[in-house]
Amino acid sequence: MHQLFARFVPVRRNRAGLLGLLPAALLLAAAAAAHAQFAPPPSTQVHDPSALRPPAGARVAIVEFEDMECPDCANANPLLKEAAAKYNIPWVRHDFPLAFHSWSMQAAVNARWFDTKSKKLGDDYRDLVFANQPSIVDPNGLRQFTEKFAQSHGIALPFAIDPQGKLAAEVKADYALGQRIGIEHTPTIWVVTANSKGAPFIEVVDRSKLFQLIDQALADTRSAASAKTAHR
Repeated sequence: MHQLFARFVPVRRNRAGLLGLLPAALLLAAAAAAHAQFAPPPSTQVHDPSALRPPAGARVAIVEFEDMECPDCANANPLLKEAAAKYNIPWVRHDFPLAFHSWSMQAAVNARWFDTKSKKLGDDYRDLVFANQPSIVDPNGLRQFTEKFAQSHGIALPFAIDPQGKLAAEVKADYALGQRIGIEHTPTIWVVTANSKGAPFIEVVDRSKLFQLIDQALADTRSAASAKTAHR
């Protein structure tokens, strides 16, 4: 998990107590850091749920906001791919590149360039970047990786992939959408439904429960669909 924001608790300072408080504050900070490293991310406070719905014609979908340089996004990627294939449901992938990552924005632009060749090619690129993420150490390494990927698919990679900035604008639009929703970490993953008798969307905080959440979403939308048909 990569956090977008850090929250700080102000410390009241005074001459007599400052030195005494510092060791305790450091211990608390260390404990909080350890908790953040090993605990699951907090659930997202959704401000704008308009994007948390399946594509037209789908009852259930996975919606993800990802950063291609985020290690936890790489960890989640095979599971999300497996779930989408197992249940034959859409997997809607949004870009949310974090500013402190040196090559994630360019990777997102590259993926969208491959999308223009075919959506499958773009997704194959994303999957392979995640699988090889530890070996891509900087923007130059990303360029070399991308050139090899293009060559392996018989495609000539242009020197300027996005000369007019149109693909970058699409990535930035995804990022702005994530901000409107209220995203604070990557990956952020939801199981979303249409016409469900249950929750319209639920965040996947514990990924070990992903299949269980999809099963429940399918059951809730199946019941709602049956009830709608019965009332016709």
